[in-house]
Amino acid sequence: MESIVVRGGRPLNGTLRVQGSKNSALPILAACVLTDGVCVLNNCPVLTDVGAAVKILRCLGCRVTRAGHTLTVDARDVSCDCIPFALMREMRSSIVFLGAMLSRLGRAKLCAPGGCEIGARPIDLHLAALRTLGVQVTDCDGALDFRVTKRLRGAVIRLPFPSVGATENVMLAAVFADGQTTVLNAAREPEIEDLARFLNACGCRVHLCAGGTVVINGVRRAHGAEHTVIPDRIAALGTMAATAACGGDVTLTDVVPAHFQSVHRVFLRAGCRLDVKADTLRIRSDGRLRAVGTICTLPYPGFPTDAQAAVMAMLCTAKGTSRMTETIFERRFNHVPQLQRMGAHIKIKGNAAVISGVTRLHGAAVCAGDLRAGGALVAAALAAEGVSTITGVHHIDRGYEDPEGQLRMLGADIERSGGSGNETAESE
Repeated sequence: MESIVVRGGRPLNGTLRVQGSKNSALPILAACVLTDGVCVLNNCPVLTDVGAAVKILRCLGCRVTRAGHTLTVDARDVSCDCIPFALMREMRSSIVFLGAMLSRLGRAKLCAPGGCEIGARPIDLHLAALRTLGVQVTDCDGALDFRVTKRLRGAVIRLPFPSVGATENVMLAAVFADGQTTVLNAAREPEIEDLARFLNACGCRVHLCAGGTVVINGVRRAHGAEHTVIPDRIAALGTMAATAACGGDVTLTDVVPAHFQSVHRVFLRAGCRLDVKADTLRIRSDGRLRAVGTICTLPYPGFPTDAQAAVMAMLCTAKGTSRMTETIFERRFNHVPQLQRMGAHIKIKGNAAVISGVTRLHGAAVCAGDLRAGGALVAAALAAEGVSTITGVHHIDRGYEDPEGQLRMLGADIERSGGSGNETAESE
């Protein structure tokens, strides 16, 4: 069984370039389906989720090649309207291909998506919004059949929750719709902005307004374009949490600190020192952290749910008691029993975790149950005394590019056993 082995207790020091954003690359890859030309995407991370998206693109009729961190997608021959069950189950973000397929082909057939088991993430918001645009949805023995009779029509859509996936799907579906589509209470994440920039570069007309409103004016076609994916703010936060817990001095480059400004104050309250510039962030920690009070996960620009696990791992050795309230997903504490195996004192009360800091964590055999839990366990293992063995590595590879290689550059004693790292299958 593949595992990551960490010998903890060493500070992290050095400079690290932040990878491209997984949560930005995936919807932009889906958006390539809209175009009748060639798209060049720079700064695409090497991840298994990106590999799964590439397999879906090829299934739909695209030609895809990779050179380093650049993906080239030729979508001129898109014709297939069905994503097989096995590909849909590989990752949650596969659902974002739906809007693009409906715009390009007027039809789509797929099953519910897979991904991490972190609680119910129904696609009801997606379906309700697409129906408002004129999509007909039929349940065919567990698979969903989507049809557009003539052409999608613009509409006013108010999302009951600012869902990132639903916002992306509406944007992709509405770019070719008749008239104007207005999405109220839309998600406001930087990844939404990045998708809008790519769509506009392809000739679409997408405007992001203040307060979470997206306006899309339909066009007749989209052409290919070149685009650079934004840095991954969640990967950056994971490295910051590990540095805070271990102690050390790390500078992150090619990053946009403004994308996770809401989290800066958590590190400052914990006793870290931050030097923030336009595209770099330096974090210094002596490893003696303080409790930070209560943190509540919220839609952007609030504290991101994807950072909850890594920050909790950091707070396990902070002096005092911290409280983490999870408002986005109802089962996003499955990393807690694993942290407890390492000596953490955490109690779950409903949708809140109460973390009482201990003097130190100790190495243990633990298993990552989802992507962000895996990142948290790596951070905890780096700070712990002794050796930790982390299994469930396939979850980590979904969102973190070469994690052991990146952390070794900062002085960590970490290696992979029984595998060969991220396997994207992009060259198959």
